[in-house]
Amino acid sequence: MRKYFLFNPNSVDSFKISRSKIDLFIECPRCFYFDRRIGIKRPGFPAFSLNSAVDALLKNEFDLLRKNGKPHELMVKYKIDAVPFVHPDLGIWRDDTHHFTGAKALHQETNLMVDGIIDDVWIDKAGNLIMVDYKSTSTQKEINLEDQYKQGYKRQIEIYQWIFRQKGFPVSSTGYFVFANAGRTRSSFDGRLEFEMSIVPHLGDDSWVAPTLFKIKDCLRADDPPDPVETCEYCTFTKEFSRATEK
Repeated sequence: MRKYFLFNPNSVDSFKISRSKIDLFIECPRCFYFDRRIGIKRPGFPAFSLNSAVDALLKNEFDLLRKNGKPHELMVKYKIDAVPFVHPDLGIWRDDTHHFTGAKALHQETNLMVDGIIDDVWIDKAGNLIMVDYKSTSTQKEINLEDQYKQGYKRQIEIYQWIFRQKGFPVSSTGYFVFANAGRTRSSFDGRLEFEMSIVPHLGDDSWVAPTLFKIKDCLRADDPPDPVETCEYCTFTKEFSRATEK
């Protein structure tokens, strides 16, 4: 990893912390420290190209309505009184140029630049921005936000809400997830997936973001990494591996 991507405790420049790295810190401060301070990343996973394709198609669909100031039929179905938001920086916030831009906001007290790449923004009749994220899945269960792994979804929306509030926009506390659920019950594939579309709301609370940024800054400035986290499978693996190789 390039050194200028890592935290330097002697630097006066702001340090960028992405939405996903904040989630990493919450999951395991030790893995976060190794990633952002030392430059040792967790093993990666291949990109989910199908999810990216669905995201791109949904953006195209909502952009067509954005031009005309019209709500999507899903928004009408779920009685969401809003339309897709028009703004000259929307492409930057969504990183349409793939230059790792996104929406950014500086936390002055820690000098951490928080950024995130959003999927969409809507605006309600009162002028409040609504943070929106697209999700792809394939399940026969009811789609909700109660699963443990979906708690990260909630934090994702809340970080976006925090960023846009820092940027001076009025932001609705309610964000939405647009789910595309691929069906599995067709008798044959025929090279085609059929998706059931739904919208799941989340009443966000971004009050945890600033306190977490202070903890992140303390973690980054420390000379030594935090202790391993028992629930972290990566910490567990390295500990067990060390034990095995010491024999």
